[in-house]
Amino acid sequence: MSYYTQASSAITMREYLPPDVLEMLHPFWHKFPPQHQLFYNLMALVYSIAGFFSVSGNLLVLWIFAKYAKLRSPSNILVMNLAFCDLMTMATMVPECTINFFMGGVWQFGDWACQFHAFCGSIFGYGQIATLIFISYDRYNVVVNGVAARPLSYGRVMLYLIFIWAFSSFWAIGPLVGYGSYALDGILASCSYGFMDQSTTNKAYILGCFFAAYVFPMMVISVCYWHIVKAVINHERAMKEQAKKMNVASLKSNADADKESTEIKIAKVALMNVTLWVFAWTPFAVICLMGVLSDQSKLTPLVSALPILFAKTSCVYNPIIYSLSHPRFRQHLKKALPWFCITLPGDNASTASTTSEMTNVKQEVA
Repeated sequence: MSYYTQASSAITMREYLPPDVLEMLHPFWHKFPPQHQLFYNLMALVYSIAGFFSVSGNLLVLWIFAKYAKLRSPSNILVMNLAFCDLMTMATMVPECTINFFMGGVWQFGDWACQFHAFCGSIFGYGQIATLIFISYDRYNVVVNGVAARPLSYGRVMLYLIFIWAFSSFWAIGPLVGYGSYALDGILASCSYGFMDQSTTNKAYILGCFFAAYVFPMMVISVCYWHIVKAVINHERAMKEQAKKMNVASLKSNADADKESTEIKIAKVALMNVTLWVFAWTPFAVICLMGVLSDQSKLTPLVSALPILFAKTSCVYNPIIYSLSHPRFRQHLKKALPWFCITLPGDNASTASTTSEMTNVKQEVA
């Protein structure tokens, strides 16, 4: 039986929650009434579906990369790290959220588990963000610098990973040692930053996270992909102008044409990922700032719950955007799971030589 059924006549959270859970909730939320059980059931369904697709998708990505050594290039190690962060985010957070929602939106596991839940969301969330920075820089290096680019080596990508996890650990451990805080969310079923705490230390932590894990990454990623798109557009324009001077339709062979279209696809995929990432994390960044800096009366449990859900959506679409759209990944996925309905550009080609040439170019670019 859920807590909502037991306390259906409760007016506020203060009357609705058991004492041990009430102590974990910021006093600001005590005055709000609990949501109806139908809302909690709906949230449980949404979290379950998102968790299933995220865990399945990211496990599939990691399995294909582990199965085929040719895919484990230095650049793809970053993609593997992204998939690992997304997988662990959902695997460590969704099960308890789903249970709590089904139990009337009441946290069931005590204060220590609440702190650990929030810590996992932080360390893997920061890991995702930092990984996206290096992926965008690597794409910038490949597309913009071209043949003059310094190839990403295994040694350098290991340094990237060390930085990613050091960065993530610093910001995730902070609230556990007094720099910032973790707390039960107003929706009651999950824990995250204590953004309703307006103490000086907590304000410093939230502002530090905002600039280090939101503003700075967004600027770096946006600049990298702006240069990628600019380079592709300029190259296309130069090729067309040269072809016009020579009175030919195009200077590119079939293979070159396919290479250029692949570069454009890379830029589009990257831009889509960044846009969706901003969509996922901007609402959460906004409510954290509102909690520590502005009038808290504008916040409600529902207003704070939706941005938390949005933040988790990136774990669902990252494997689709960054892996399933990857030409070489799709080739190996089709080989491993022929029933998966994967189609490749050369599947219906009339000439094997053209298909082989296009595939080789895609592999070089990817």
